[in-house]
Amino acid sequence: MNKPNLVAAAAALLLAWNAAAQTKWDMPTPYPATNFHTENIARFASEVDKATAGKLKITVHANQSLFKTPEIKRAIQGGQAQIGEVLLAALNNEDPVFGVDNVPFLATSYAEARKLWQVSKPAIEARFAKQGMKVLYAVPWPPQGIYTKKAVGGAADLKGEKIRSYSPQTARLIELLGAQPVTVQAAELAQALATGVVNANITSGATGYDSKSWEQLSHFYDVQAWLPKNVIFVNAKAFDALDKGAQQALVKAAAAAEARGWKVSEEKAKWYLEQLAAKGMKVQAPSAALRADLRRIGETMTADWLKSAGTDGQAIVATYRK
Repeated sequence: MNKPNLVAAAAALLLAWNAAAQTKWDMPTPYPATNFHTENIARFASEVDKATAGKLKITVHANQSLFKTPEIKRAIQGGQAQIGEVLLAALNNEDPVFGVDNVPFLATSYAEARKLWQVSKPAIEARFAKQGMKVLYAVPWPPQGIYTKKAVGGAADLKGEKIRSYSPQTARLIELLGAQPVTVQAAELAQALATGVVNANITSGATGYDSKSWEQLSHFYDVQAWLPKNVIFVNAKAFDALDKGAQQALVKAAAAAEARGWKVSEEKAKWYLEQLAAKGMKVQAPSAALRADLRRIGETMTADWLKSAGTDGQAIVATYRK
C-alpha cells in the first residue's frame, strides 16, 4: 500500500474509533430555547462536550419537542433518553417531598429557596436514586405571582376564574381561592390564554414573559408565593456507563450550571417584571387583603403538606426553620 493510501486508511480508522468512542445523549426539556433554563442547559451541554473532548455529546430538545412535559421523567427512567429536566413540584402526587418548594410562603426569597434546597436535596436525591436516576443540579424560577384580566383586591375576586395550574399544589391553591384549576404546560400557555382555556395564571415573571401574557392579561400581582425549581437528572445506568473522566466532567459542569442558573434567575427576576410593565401590564404588590387571604391558604396547605410528607418532609421543614 502506498503512503497516501496508508494515511487515508489510518485516518479512516481513527474516525471510526472516535465514532465508536463517542457517547450521544438526548436531553428533552419542557421550555423554549430562549428561556433562561434552556439557555443554561445549552451551555451546560457545550461545556460537557468541551470537557470530554467530544466524547459525550448531549443534544438538547427544547420546548417538549422530543417528549411532552409529563413524559420526560418516565422517559429518562426507562432509558428512552439519557438526561432530562422536570419541574420538581409537578411530581408532588408521586411523593410529597418532591413538592417541598411549592409549599406556599415557606420559602419566598432566593436565600430561603437556596437553604430549602440544601436541606431537602439529600431526600430528593435518594428518591431519584431509588428509581434508577441521579440528580445533577437544580435551578429555581423567579418568585411566583398572579396574572389576571382585572383588578384583584382579595381572594373573592378570583372566585370562579379558570386559572392555569402546573402542579398538584398549585391546583390546590387555586381550589382554595374558589377558582377552577386547569392544567396547562408552559409550552401551551400562550395558546390556552388566547383561546380562553384559562383567563388567569399563577406563575413567574419568566413564564409570563415567555408566553407574552400581556397580549391577554392586564395585571400581575407580585405575591412571591414560592420559588419552584427545575431539576436536571440522568439515567443512572447511562451515567455509570461513562468512563470516570466523563463522569467527573459531567458532575463538574453540572455544579457550574447550578451556580450560574441561580445567579441568572435572581438577576433576571426584576428584569422580567420590568418587561411586563413595559408591555403595558400593571405590575404591583398584592393588597393587604389579598396577602392575608393567601397567607391563610398557605397555612392550611403547609399543615396538609406536612401531614402527607411524613417524617422526611417534617424533618426537612424543621431543619429549614432552624
